[in-house]
Amino acid sequence: MAKTPLVVFNFFLLIIFTLVHAQSSDVDTTATSSSLQTGATSTGATATISGTVSSYRARFTVPTTADLGATVIPNVKDPQAADAQTVCPGYTASNVVNTTNGLTASLTLAGPACNIYGSDIADLSLMVEYQSQNRLHIQIQPTYISASNSSQFILSENLVRKPTADGNTTTADDISFTWSNNPSFGFTVTRKSTSDTLFSTQGKKLVFENQFIEFASPLPENYNLYGLGETIDGLRLGNNRTKTMYAADVADPIDYNIYGSHPFYLDTRYYEVDSSSGNQTLVTSNQTSVSANYTSYSHGTFLRNAHPQEILLRAENITWRTLGGSIDLYFFAGPSVVEVTKSFQKDAVGLPAMQQYFTFGFHQCRWGYANWTELQQVVNNFEQFGIPLENIWTDIDYMNQYRDFSNDQNTFSFSEGRQFLDALHAGGRHYIPIVDAAIYIPNPDNASDAYPTFDRGNAANVFMHNADGSLYIGSVWPGYTVFPDWLSSGSSSWWSNEMITYHSDISFDGIWIDMSEVSSFCVGSCGSANISMNPVHPPFSLPGEPGAVIYDYPEGFNVTNATEAASASAASSSQAASSSSANAAGASSTMVNYLRTTPTPGVRDINHPPYVINNVQGDLAANAMSPNATHADGTLDYDVHNIYGHQLLNATYNALLNVFPGKRPFIIGRSTFSGSGVWAGHWGGDNYSRFAYMFFSIPQALTFSLLGIPMFGVDTCGFNFNTDEELCNRWMQLSAFFPFYRNHNTLTARSQEPYLWASVADASRRAMAIRYLLLPYMYTLFYNAHTDGDTVMRALAWEFPNDPSLAAADRQFLLGPALLVTPVLTPGATSVDGVFPGSAQGEVWYDWYNQSAISIGKRGENVTIDAPLGHIPLYLRGGYILPTQEPGMTTRESRQGSWGVIAALNQTAQAEGSLYIDDGESIVQNKKLDIEFVVLGNRLTASVEGSFEDGNSLANVTVLGVRDMVNRVVFNEMVVPSSGVVYNESTMVLKITGLQNFTHTGAWGTNWTLGWS
Repeated sequence: MAKTPLVVFNFFLLIIFTLVHAQSSDVDTTATSSSLQTGATSTGATATISGTVSSYRARFTVPTTADLGATVIPNVKDPQAADAQTVCPGYTASNVVNTTNGLTASLTLAGPACNIYGSDIADLSLMVEYQSQNRLHIQIQPTYISASNSSQFILSENLVRKPTADGNTTTADDISFTWSNNPSFGFTVTRKSTSDTLFSTQGKKLVFENQFIEFASPLPENYNLYGLGETIDGLRLGNNRTKTMYAADVADPIDYNIYGSHPFYLDTRYYEVDSSSGNQTLVTSNQTSVSANYTSYSHGTFLRNAHPQEILLRAENITWRTLGGSIDLYFFAGPSVVEVTKSFQKDAVGLPAMQQYFTFGFHQCRWGYANWTELQQVVNNFEQFGIPLENIWTDIDYMNQYRDFSNDQNTFSFSEGRQFLDALHAGGRHYIPIVDAAIYIPNPDNASDAYPTFDRGNAANVFMHNADGSLYIGSVWPGYTVFPDWLSSGSSSWWSNEMITYHSDISFDGIWIDMSEVSSFCVGSCGSANISMNPVHPPFSLPGEPGAVIYDYPEGFNVTNATEAASASAASSSQAASSSSANAAGASSTMVNYLRTTPTPGVRDINHPPYVINNVQGDLAANAMSPNATHADGTLDYDVHNIYGHQLLNATYNALLNVFPGKRPFIIGRSTFSGSGVWAGHWGGDNYSRFAYMFFSIPQALTFSLLGIPMFGVDTCGFNFNTDEELCNRWMQLSAFFPFYRNHNTLTARSQEPYLWASVADASRRAMAIRYLLLPYMYTLFYNAHTDGDTVMRALAWEFPNDPSLAAADRQFLLGPALLVTPVLTPGATSVDGVFPGSAQGEVWYDWYNQSAISIGKRGENVTIDAPLGHIPLYLRGGYILPTQEPGMTTRESRQGSWGVIAALNQTAQAEGSLYIDDGESIVQNKKLDIEFVVLGNRLTASVEGSFEDGNSLANVTVLGVRDMVNRVVFNEMVVPSSGVVYNESTMVLKITGLQNFTHTGAWGTNWTLGWS
């Protein structure tokens, strides 16, 4: 969870006080209030524990000023900021040498150095290579690089995968590179088939300094760009945005940098096609004609650079500015979205991890589950209310004073935990604990404060250091902390050992990685001189402390709950007034003095670079490890900050391979980089209980699908603030169609387990019944993503690429190619507007619930759909076949259910689909099944390949869009009894049941054909 004063809870004893050794050597520092009596003394205070008097001190609170960095103003907002294009000379290319698959050249400054935001690099090397038929690589880096400065410019292939040439390509099919020295060096990337300029720096100066790189390209008017995560934004990026990439611990602000950095974008361009000549005209308006014909071309652009950076999206151009590194650009020619995304994943960042089957079940979590007993009650409640529960999670509450790999033995003891987990696992369920990135450093003056995880790590020299070689000590939840150094040689083995050791006490099933940007609640190594004060309190109000009680509710709460809303509003106003008074006492009326630094020749200003990016926290060191923190090999955090979380996910993946040999690790992480999906999934961070954030969850998920992290979900019903019945009702149904499905909220906010409201419980059961029925479909989608780079959640524009009216559509989405989800995203609504893509061109859509085809008007038309509370509109796309399995309360039960098939016929009465089956957990599959379905000529055929044994029978087949009366059905030439055949002439739905009699040895034991006439 992000540091935020919006949520509070009273940890009066555990947080405010630390017990210190007095008369007894075995004083329990986590004693509960029932056994603790306190009394003040002139030297502090005393506590009587089980008849023994001990002394204690008030826990020191880190001052709020400790997390205040320098007051800076981003250059994009600074009227005094100098324009590099005005004062810098650019470069001149020479020594151009053609190679077998591109060219190389030397670039030298075209005039006197400007040194505007760093020291100009006089000599650069250019390399251009056609790496494959659809991928172009352009690399510009300093000519002279040594071991001492390599990390300033080169992103190691050991840290982030680097695409390589296939060795067979000399030029690309549809993408070309040209360059010019007029007026200074610039290059252009062109699509051959359309002569369209995809990217061009011509007319703009290349600026390359040791702390500042700038290059820019024009873009078409009203362009369609997607990606450039991670921010809370719409799917199509606006043309007046600054996209900052600097991993930050912050509670999901809109349009600012948050946890991850993904410097990749998809660019889709639409062309109107003249029906008579076939000529194509680029569309530059947001207004399109329903009668015109269009086509589209898409390409991708990836800057492999992990330094702090920002991308300026303006009305007619894109400008990239980084605070270091090099220009390591990759262009993916497409021309379809599918080809771009597949190439980006397969060739550049890596294919996403295949998830275990159980991870697609429902996950329940909250910050505030107090003990194993409460967890057991939650599990019991799900069972009592008949709501599927697959996974139970714990936030930092389980830890011993918030320390990784430890449990509070009063509330989450190992012995009770083993009993709880044995029963949980026996019921087919799983347990996921949180693990934070920071490691507590024990108080050297308190022997009872020993922490073996730190001791082992310190002995192995695996923690970050200051420049003088001392430990870098920041502040996170447990107090003063150190941070693992993922570039040190022993860090991964130490981390793995801690995971293995902890698993021997608590048999967890996956890991939730948090605070991995990496977060620190103070600027600099604030604990270096203060370790003897540990454990200390963070420099902000924790949940439960006065002044931060949660009174916020979703939009519309004042209408549905007027009395409660009025009371909450009054209390909130009172709290805000008290806070304002306190703040006013220390406020200053003087003008703001911003820190502006100027370059020193040959020296980098690490903590305060001369160019100030638009970082949500301002100073780069605010609420983060300082840029000058040093790795074992001398690399500074400044150069690799954006991949700290990426490397932590890598280490955790490898650790879990040792914990669970042969099994796929399940990891959900917060801070990610391009390629993190190879190891982990991601959740959307600390969102809010707002309808607006329920909407934002859709473009978030679609963006991460594009970025190669399909295992994505958000905190359903919202993390921060209080939720309400209506919002949670809608959100539980929406998230049921996200890959990662978890309900989670913050401490002291009202509880939001779905069984707490009757309507939410009903809505959840209905949506989950559909989700669990379709688990084989979802699992197959993930297999296709893992093996071929397919997307799982899909934007309408990606599936219907020739309809420009869908370019910004992000209030609906597709799960795979076949299921259209149209959720209600506003309070008080009983209907929702949605489009049915492709309907004007003959696409057929079927209502999921009544299974009949729907009548649609013209292209792009919004249709009003009834959607009372508890109903989420779903539609099946004609031409697709979906495998189903009878749902249970867990995925284990569901995998034992009978099979079914739903075939939705298209306009020509055809359909196709696939099913992938394996053991659901192993990395290497010795046995598996691949089933291909085809409907052609009133016959449904299942073609089976593989040797995995699944003994579940086929129970039913449903065919939608059967136009002619059905009198006879045969299965492998055997007549199906008429009692198992129902044809509805009005809805044109054919339902066939009782097929167990034909498949008693298993639905996929052999090929089969089902015919009807």
